[in-house]
Amino acid sequence: MISAFGWLVAAHPALAEPSPDSSQQKHHDVPPVRKVATFDLERIRLLPGPFQDAQQRDLQYLLSLDPDRLLVMFRSTAGFYHGADFLQPYGGWESPVSEQRGTVIGHYLSACALMYASTGDPRLKQRTAYVVAELAKCQANLANAGYHPGYLAAVPEYFFDFVDAQKPVWAPWYMIHKIMAGLLDVHVHTDNPQALEVLNRLADWVKFRVDRLTPEQMQGALKKEAGGMNEVLANLAAVGGNSDRLRLAQSFNHLSLFAPLARGDDQLDGLHANTQIPQIIGAAREYELTGRAEYRDLARFFWREVALKRSYAIGGDSDDEHFFPIADFPAHLSATTDETCNTYNMLKLTEHIFAWEPSASTMDFYERGLYNQILASQDPASGGVTYYVPMKPGMFKTYSTPDRSFWCCVGTGMENHAKYGEEIYAHADRSLYVNLFIPSQLDWHERGLTLRQETRFPDEPITRLRLALAQPQRLALKLRQPGWCRPGIIVTLNGHSIGAQADASGYITLDREWSDGDLVEVTIPLSLRAEALPGDNRTLAFFYGPVVLAGELGTEGMPAGGAYAEAAKKFAQWPAVPVPLLIGDPAAIFAGIRPVAGQPLTFRTESIGRPRDVTLIPFYRLHHQRYTIYWKTAAGAATVASSIGR
Repeated sequence: MISAFGWLVAAHPALAEPSPDSSQQKHHDVPPVRKVATFDLERIRLLPGPFQDAQQRDLQYLLSLDPDRLLVMFRSTAGFYHGADFLQPYGGWESPVSEQRGTVIGHYLSACALMYASTGDPRLKQRTAYVVAELAKCQANLANAGYHPGYLAAVPEYFFDFVDAQKPVWAPWYMIHKIMAGLLDVHVHTDNPQALEVLNRLADWVKFRVDRLTPEQMQGALKKEAGGMNEVLANLAAVGGNSDRLRLAQSFNHLSLFAPLARGDDQLDGLHANTQIPQIIGAAREYELTGRAEYRDLARFFWREVALKRSYAIGGDSDDEHFFPIADFPAHLSATTDETCNTYNMLKLTEHIFAWEPSASTMDFYERGLYNQILASQDPASGGVTYYVPMKPGMFKTYSTPDRSFWCCVGTGMENHAKYGEEIYAHADRSLYVNLFIPSQLDWHERGLTLRQETRFPDEPITRLRLALAQPQRLALKLRQPGWCRPGIIVTLNGHSIGAQADASGYITLDREWSDGDLVEVTIPLSLRAEALPGDNRTLAFFYGPVVLAGELGTEGMPAGGAYAEAAKKFAQWPAVPVPLLIGDPAAIFAGIRPVAGQPLTFRTESIGRPRDVTLIPFYRLHHQRYTIYWKTAAGAATVASSIGR
């Protein structure tokens, strides 16, 4: 009788078998399946604005952390600490009793490496070099202490025996993925050869663990959350030119997830969302290294299902970390929606989808999640970040503490605000894409070109692109026309109007010879619009351009001292407050939401709120008070429903 694994492989052989010579691409090359590439982060510098502000807060937080406290449990496991020498570790998920201890150091390495690339601050490179050197000592001593060679973690190796035996343990492969990803980011972004050496030794240990198992046993082990092990091993194959790393990556493909997606079958209901998304990112990377269409197709299908059907207004997804039936959104406006890690990973996946087929509509989703969840996730007072972002009307955001939380979303949060430059621009050989309207400067030195984007968007509906060129050259400048922008954007070149139209991909192309000092001004009309909650046309979220507007509901009954927590669900059962109902037919509701003079992106309802009217501001600016994003409406509002991509 054929096994379940055998049936899946027989039905989809490319999901399980690597291409032997498929991993010779360099990490930053554009593989043949990619039509565009992003720029290295060191080529982009943010200019003053909300994204630079968030980046600087994150930079200060990274520098405030003590690397030695992050290393405590690695050193302890490796046998370096005894008695009074034991330094106090951080708390929360990093505490000595947590089975996830040691995970955050991988995020920390990634965040510091990304922030170094984004800012050039030498302190970050020094931090990563120190941590890598100390991890190398731990790795060597772990082998001397009897662990299998190459092992590197802050937990005992027998945790992986529990995984193999399908016994209870808290996702150690997830932890290994983060450590490996951190080492790889340090190697790539700070040119640290020791990071690659430690990483390759750890990958050899992974090979030892995996190759002992039958395919059926490995698939059983993948019932436990494994993070993006397939992605990081595929990336390592691309950097190191070792095709066996790619075979190892494909060993982490969870075929019970992949096979339905490969045939266009959404079986995501009830699954833990952030277990699945990193695996799909891995599939996307495997497609880029193998060219096998099955990986591309399942990644695209998953992206469409989650981004366009399973996401809330802010671009996040899941309730209590799990996918639920698409028709059940009205029952899932809870205090535990929109895990921030999910959006971190969905934006990573979106980068792949966009690179294969550049599209303004794909970037619409990226922009939605970037502004309305990622930028909104950081506390401007402390630099703490959110785990869940409640969609429950009348609730509030909960933020991490500086040294006692260290949730998964604290780890990805460190990275989120370090890499805002990633998707602002993209390029092909002679094309430059302007994807996002974020103040920034791009150095494309291979073409002798600097582009400076000056804007206060979305406070003002205009961006200015100034080109500095070593010599005149022909280039196709591609400007994204967002799907929410109706009518279309207006473009002028050196003060003269250009009647350009967006093509089928949603980009306006200016293909010409450019000269030093050329100035392109782009006006992006912003307007108020509504988007219905899936399954309930009477419950609406309001947008102005790409920005979700949230109602300010005050601080009544808020936690004393602020909503800071060690436990991610600490305030999940905290009472909400009543939220006004919006009354009127569609025209009356829109007429009753009016801009407040002198306050950009601020609106006030007039005579439509019951029992009172409210002020609406961008969700990314709303902190330390209660809010609602979704509004109940009455009296004919069922016809008010528009949405990008839905």
